[in-house]
Amino acid sequence: MFFERAKAVFPGGVNSPARALKHLPAPLVAKSASGPYLHTDRGRLVDYCLAFGAVILGHNHPAVREAVARQLERGWIYALLTEEELEFGEGIKRHTSIDKLRIVNSGTEATMNAVRLARGYTKRDVIIKFDGNFHGSHDYVLIKAGSGAATWGIPTSAGIPQEVAKLTAVAPYNDTNAFLKVARDLGERLAAVILEPIAANFGLIPPDVEFLKAVREETSRLGALLIFDEVVTGFRVGLGGAQSLYGIKPDLITFGKVIGGGFPIGIFGGRGEIMDMVAPSGPVYNAGTYNAHPVSIAAGLAVLRELEKGYVYTSADQAARKLAEGIGDIAERAGFDVVVKQISSMFQIYFKRGDVKTPQDVRESDEKLYLKLHEKLLKYGVYLAPSQYETNFTSASHPEVVEETLAAFEKAFREL
Repeated sequence: MFFERAKAVFPGGVNSPARALKHLPAPLVAKSASGPYLHTDRGRLVDYCLAFGAVILGHNHPAVREAVARQLERGWIYALLTEEELEFGEGIKRHTSIDKLRIVNSGTEATMNAVRLARGYTKRDVIIKFDGNFHGSHDYVLIKAGSGAATWGIPTSAGIPQEVAKLTAVAPYNDTNAFLKVARDLGERLAAVILEPIAANFGLIPPDVEFLKAVREETSRLGALLIFDEVVTGFRVGLGGAQSLYGIKPDLITFGKVIGGGFPIGIFGGRGEIMDMVAPSGPVYNAGTYNAHPVSIAAGLAVLRELEKGYVYTSADQAARKLAEGIGDIAERAGFDVVVKQISSMFQIYFKRGDVKTPQDVRESDEKLYLKLHEKLLKYGVYLAPSQYETNFTSASHPEVVEETLAAFEKAFREL
């Protein structure tokens, strides 16, 4: 009944497609959340989706809740500069290679503006993205790869003109030779390369570090900019993000999710001379009534202060590592071929033999088995990311539920 009401109001009954859970009769309906748990119409669930990675302290963390409450007492929208946003920006600079940054409202806004800025700075028009990397829902990156080593983009969504898609070339992720061919064919037309340094939107695909280095070297050689999309990995794999993990400095970086404390936020930033092209300093326009929204800034500052204490990464990473090892062992005992990938506090399960190094490896996994596992785990109180093309996450509150989770996996695998 509730879902029928929702479908009469919202397209497909939801306000984001990933919430639809099409392998189930109806989507989950949230009631509340605390620590590692979601409280839903299906009861209490250990949450490994964590708002698709936005939560790293645990749901409803007191430090964030109290910071937001203090801000609400002072007011929640000014459209003016605040001391808190300056402190927040200085904190982002302190832990990353960013010289200057602009705070916006979502990961999509961050990548959209980074691409626009790269084009404005280089005065070139074409970008390269990679198969299996997701950079939000704006036209220039909502493009999928075709057959062959590389292809001109084909729109993933209706409503994206083919003329727009032709300004985006797509290359295979983790394939250095294919990337070099595409980049060199474009030559001086290439404005920027945008990529996830750890692919976390097509399941979890660890990067070939030599591939990342080759992208950095080639963009520099061609006078194009390198954009790291760290909307997922920023402040999740460490205070310095994936750029620090792999020792590679991009020209521009985008952030979101974790650093907003669960409130809407996006950030794009980078080298000073590039960022000075952004209005009002320069001709590349960005504006927003809700940019650096005081509530998001308050939540983000609270998260940043907790992350700087160190315990969050120790706890969340340890939980993910124990889960990845335990799930692999359980699956093997149950007679299933699985690959479990884990980096920091991220993990994903693939039903396949061999390894997962590319998006094609993910496509060759048994998605139907993953969805069956997802459904059975719900019965035992565990909520995984609702697709093998998403990533699972842990938070600082998850070590306490690892054994509970592995017991649920034991039961679920016996029933598969």
